[in-house]
Amino acid sequence: MDCPFCRRIDTKVIDTRHTIEENTVRRRRECDDCQKRFTTYERVELNLPSVIKTDGRRVKFEEEKLRKGILRATEKRPVGIEQIEALIDAIKNKLCDMAKREVNAQIIGELVMGELAKLDPVAYVRFASVYHRFEDLEAFREAISKLKKRRLTKENLI
Repeated sequence: MDCPFCRRIDTKVIDTRHTIEENTVRRRRECDDCQKRFTTYERVELNLPSVIKTDGRRVKFEEEKLRKGILRATEKRPVGIEQIEALIDAIKNKLCDMAKREVNAQIIGELVMGELAKLDPVAYVRFASVYHRFEDLEAFREAISKLKKRRLTKENLI
C-alpha cells in the first residue's frame, strides 16, 4: 500500500481488525519513511449476477435497492439492523452460490420472501403484498395461509 503522504511504495501494517457488520478488514498502517500513520479498509467484492427484470431489461444487482425494500417491510417491527444485514448477506450468498451470470428478479423476490418468512411474519406479508401487487383481501388471506402452512410444515419437521 502506498503512503498517501510521501508516496512511498511500501508501508507496514501495525494493527488489523475484522469488522463483522460490514464484512471488512481495518488495517492501521505506518510509513517507514515519513513515520505517518493512516487507516485502510479492505472489503470483499462479491461477483453478483445481473438481474433480469420482468420487462426483459438487464440491470446491475443493487444491494441498496434490496435493503430499502427489506427496511420498508420491517419498519416498526421488532427486527434489528443486524438481522436485516444478515438477511441481505444470506440472499447475496445464495445468489453467488447459484453461479449464474444473470438471475430473474422473481428469484430474488422469492429469496427475500423466504428469508422474511423465517424472520417476521408481518414483514413477510408486507413484502409479499408489494411484490405480488395484492389488490384485494383474498390475496392477503392466501399469503397468510401460505405462511401458516410453511410454519406448520417447519414445526412438524422439528
